[in-house]
Amino acid sequence: MATPQEILDLIHSKYELIDLKFTDMPGTWQHLTVHKSQIDEHSFTEGVPFDGSSIRGWKAINESDMVMVPDPNTAWEDPFMKEPTLSMICTIKDPRTGELYDRCPRSIAIRAVEYLKATGIGDTAYFGPEAEFFIFDDVRYDQNQKSGYYYIDSIEGSWNTGREEEGGNLGYKIRGKEGYFPVAPTDTLQDLRTEMLLTMAKCGVPIEKHHHEVATAGQCELGFRFGTLIQAADWLMTYKYCVKNVARKHGKVATFMPKPVFNDNGSGMHTHQSIWKDGQPLFWGDGYANLSQIALWYIGGILKHAPALLAFTNPTTNSYKRLVPGFEAPVNLAYSQATALPLCGFPSRAKIQKPNA
Repeated sequence: MATPQEILDLIHSKYELIDLKFTDMPGTWQHLTVHKSQIDEHSFTEGVPFDGSSIRGWKAINESDMVMVPDPNTAWEDPFMKEPTLSMICTIKDPRTGELYDRCPRSIAIRAVEYLKATGIGDTAYFGPEAEFFIFDDVRYDQNQKSGYYYIDSIEGSWNTGREEEGGNLGYKIRGKEGYFPVAPTDTLQDLRTEMLLTMAKCGVPIEKHHHEVATAGQCELGFRFGTLIQAADWLMTYKYCVKNVARKHGKVATFMPKPVFNDNGSGMHTHQSIWKDGQPLFWGDGYANLSQIALWYIGGILKHAPALLAFTNPTTNSYKRLVPGFEAPVNLAYSQATALPLCGFPSRAKIQKPNA
């Protein structure tokens, strides 16, 4: 656990610039870079002011003043900036009331944990997201008064078996649903994924593994250890930031879009969840699949409120092009011990299988 004073000492010994990152309502990272003279001990309690009127879905112009409060435990040197820059993840507050802003996802997560503790049911919620993504070599799209199209390409794409390539087409194209998980030369993305994973580690994410995923055209997944709700959310945003920027560094593009490739598996984000109290797991028990009654109630709540949850976890039309039969995606509002088809699956914790990454 880092203290604000430790971060201030680090800043004044090494960094001129500090990059403050926060998540907007649709889930995209935004950022503001400030000179070290703008950060002092009050920044970690009262926050750094900014204009929130142009952030999607937030404040109107007449009430645009907001503050971002950096979390000292999220400090890492940004690996993608030319000038040494210290990055910190922020929570948004309303400067008038000093309260957490109700449209800031990180603020909502903090309040959710506080509510869990207030109920007396548990004191810790652990989350372990598994976000899948594609790496493409070319992405083009347009929609205008005379045409509309999208075009994607990957050297691994099954449709490229007959393409003329520089140096000759060497084959080894991944057929649909056969990407899990062959070695090189079929897997062309090993070194790129390794760089992504090790870059995440430099940014404080507790890494575990990486591998090719099921679909053709460069579907991949990196793995990191589960953490508390806030930790897991911060690590996931860092994961996506590293994946996209390492891909771009190598002239490729990474996307977490749910279904960019027709007629093959899409990308989802299986999310392991559990509630603990006093260091003990509350979901372990002697019921169905070794689950406790609390775990079954938890799953029941997710099933009951699934239509509302989908507005946040699967908000786009493309989301539902993924959630169709035949592609290892959940299509049933049910729970089960050992299959990917229901909304909820579980070994000894709830595993929610529908969300987009």
